[in-house]
Amino acid sequence: MPRFYIAPPSGEFVTFSGEDARHISRSLRMAPGETLTLCDGTGMDYSGVLCQIDSQTVTVRILSRQPCKTEPSVFVRLYQALPKADKMEWIVQKAVELGVGEIVPVLTERCISRPDEKTMEKKRDRWQKIAAEAAKQCGRGRIPAVRPLLRFSAAAEELGQMEKGLFLYEKGGVPFREALATPAREIGLFVGAEGGFSPQEAADVQRLGACAVSLGRRILRCETAPLAALSVCMYETGNL
Repeated sequence: MPRFYIAPPSGEFVTFSGEDARHISRSLRMAPGETLTLCDGTGMDYSGVLCQIDSQTVTVRILSRQPCKTEPSVFVRLYQALPKADKMEWIVQKAVELGVGEIVPVLTERCISRPDEKTMEKKRDRWQKIAAEAAKQCGRGRIPAVRPLLRFSAAAEELGQMEKGLFLYEKGGVPFREALATPAREIGLFVGAEGGFSPQEAADVQRLGACAVSLGRRILRCETAPLAALSVCMYETGNL
């Protein structure tokens, strides 16, 4: 069934215009009487029926509402050190598909990519659009936010304050599965860029309360590690 995102509705009817209206009327060729799913981006789904379609607008009447069944029971925030080129686009897209709750780009000591403020804001806008499209494609009940860039110190401090803060360290740590042995409703994952974390960063993040974890004996690429970690998190918490 087609799925569209809306602001939380205040009444019985919702009106679409612009791109969504064109998609419903021209691309999908839907007609009055057909049903579709609306999502308010906060985890609530609405069943609706098309009432009216014209050249500019589409009107939908809400029939019922129910909690979205596709959202994971655990909130995972991904702190991702900026990788080179367009790798972040891949990470954002796949992380959303896997159930990430929020994505935070981070500037660490070994990041090769160091965009200026204007360039970074353009990149973040694009990443947010990718997150929205990925959420629509996979039927998410929420569109995960891509937050503004953080410096390492701020990210490490946030991570240490989360219910379970983990950072993936290529030089070793507790097995990932062991780190997830005790239940948590909130998990933070910190993943380095191509060069990983410096020894000082590793010491600092642990001093602030996070736990170093390992994904095994092989060193994964910076675009592979967050997706492997998210997959393990979702599996171990019964969300995969």
